[in-house]
Amino acid sequence: MRKIGLLVALLACFAGLNPLWSSNSDKKKVEVLFFYDEGCPHCARVERFMKDRVKPNYPVEITRYEIHNPENARLFQRVARAYDVEPETPAIFVGDSVFQKDTRSELFSLERTIRELSRKGAPSPLTRLKKPKTEPEETGEDAGSMSGITLSAVIWAAAVDAVNPCAFGVLTLLLGTILLGSHSRRRVIGAGLAFTTSTYISYLLMGFGLLSAIHISGLQHYIYIAVAILAILIGLWNMKDYFWYGQWFSIEVPQAWRPTLKKITRGVTSVPGAFGVGFVTSLLLLPCTSGPYVVIIGMLGNTATRVEAVGLLVLYNLIFVMPFVAITAAVGFGLTTPQKVEEWRKHSLEKLHLATGLVMVGLGVAMIVLVTTGIL
Repeated sequence: MRKIGLLVALLACFAGLNPLWSSNSDKKKVEVLFFYDEGCPHCARVERFMKDRVKPNYPVEITRYEIHNPENARLFQRVARAYDVEPETPAIFVGDSVFQKDTRSELFSLERTIRELSRKGAPSPLTRLKKPKTEPEETGEDAGSMSGITLSAVIWAAAVDAVNPCAFGVLTLLLGTILLGSHSRRRVIGAGLAFTTSTYISYLLMGFGLLSAIHISGLQHYIYIAVAILAILIGLWNMKDYFWYGQWFSIEVPQAWRPTLKKITRGVTSVPGAFGVGFVTSLLLLPCTSGPYVVIIGMLGNTATRVEAVGLLVLYNLIFVMPFVAITAAVGFGLTTPQKVEEWRKHSLEKLHLATGLVMVGLGVAMIVLVTTGIL
């Protein structure tokens, strides 16, 4: 009888513990979306809290999205719109709640929310995204089409920037000076290629710097909208120079800078000197040549991964310096003279402004359309 009584007592204990086991096993998995910016200290603090405090104690499924990835950035925009919040990192979406701070009170509130949802359950935050029937499935087709749009924009903008009259003027002045001083075709070719290489390197480095600044800021979407508007303004400004050239302000090197630029260029008689002039004039020519470049960098900051953006900047600058190579070869091999190139430049100046204006306005309008239609 004593043994039977002990057995009954043990069974009663197990029966009493059974609800605890049931309540623990019945906890529902909570899906958490975590959008973060690599290098952001606030994001790092939230991530540590999720790793050390939340994940070991609650049945959570955390999906991390680094917003420098264009696909992740687009998803972030859609989820933020669905929750009616600004797309700012760090951002935790769970159930019907959003947490975008790394303060102690915010993190504890996040933990309480996850604890409650693990008891009663909650749908995935992604269920708030209502796809139109015409929207393509997430199979990479959208990303592929965006890559095509970005590549086309880079090629068109670079082609327009490549026939920039300001850079042509400096190069022809440089080649003419060296040709008059030495009458050496070989030195002309060497100086032209040195100038081209220096310009390519300086613009590429400036592009990398601006792209990194955009990524660090975490404001890619807003910068994208700003450069879309900037593209339209630059385009209209260039078109103004076609209809009313020389009136009001022109997108060219300021008149006050031109004597200095000519003085620097005319003092060059060697290949190393031409290389140095390339760096100096790249800075002085920024008001004239930076418009399309800045617009493209802003676009890449929001639509391309870092690796893709670097590759497209390399391509952009290769297209940009191709006319420099062509002019250098033509003058160096005696097919034309710097004076004839300069005459063509002056004769075509207004048409070049018109072509630049049309392309930039078209690019800006296309960028705004992509944003307003929800593609970006």
